[in-house]
Amino acid sequence: MNKWTGWYLLATGWFFLTACASATPPSRLDQYLGQSLTPTSVGLPTERPVRTALIVMTDTSGPDAAPALPDEAQFRLAEQLKDEVNRGFPITIDKIIPSADLENNISLPSLTELGKKHGVDFLLLVVLSSQEQEYPVSLFLGWTTHRQPGFRRDNWSLAEAALINVHTGVEVLRAEGRAMATLDSPTAPGINQWYPVIYLRPQNPERRFWPPTYEGAPITLRLVAMRQAVKRWAINLQQTWIEKRDSELQHS
Repeated sequence: MNKWTGWYLLATGWFFLTACASATPPSRLDQYLGQSLTPTSVGLPTERPVRTALIVMTDTSGPDAAPALPDEAQFRLAEQLKDEVNRGFPITIDKIIPSADLENNISLPSLTELGKKHGVDFLLLVVLSSQEQEYPVSLFLGWTTHRQPGFRRDNWSLAEAALINVHTGVEVLRAEGRAMATLDSPTAPGINQWYPVIYLRPQNPERRFWPPTYEGAPITLRLVAMRQAVKRWAINLQQTWIEKRDSELQHS
């Protein structure tokens, strides 16, 4: 196989990997807000910063969905979301509303009523979801030629959000962020020097995270992947805001 054939096969494999990952997990936001909303046709709020409340929920209803993160980990993610938005955005999150306040009735009318109850004009709904698959692999001790049987767990995480006008029930802005991470674990114990280990594959395969415990490694995997998804979501939210603002200026 010559050099160009190798590059072609590598590029083809990367194309299929990114194509599959781009839709994994599938969007869950429309399950709650419906598909009739058209945020692109709704103008941005004129008063800045846009003061809002944040509500974060986890969706585990999709196929191959990973279990929800523990309450403490979800709280830390909500704090990260708040920090990301409040760092230079034209949106300011004043409070975090517990998702339990929705009482399993998550719909646009219930969200607007919840926002009115808490005295806010806008509500930022964030839906977190992820999928996982696990399969056997050969792991290398010390990243050398000595192999050890083990397994790999892939996690695809998605953070998606909509900014909702509480008074009109209209979606103003929407953005999402996706990330992937993998967990390598040995079948036999006793090699904690190297495993279990989490990689940010495929985007940053050299970066590693070592879970604090063997038993909690899957939870650490989900938290690492979702944190990366949240960071990308924040970047995409800012970009979406800028694009919408520029479009409004051009048509004003």
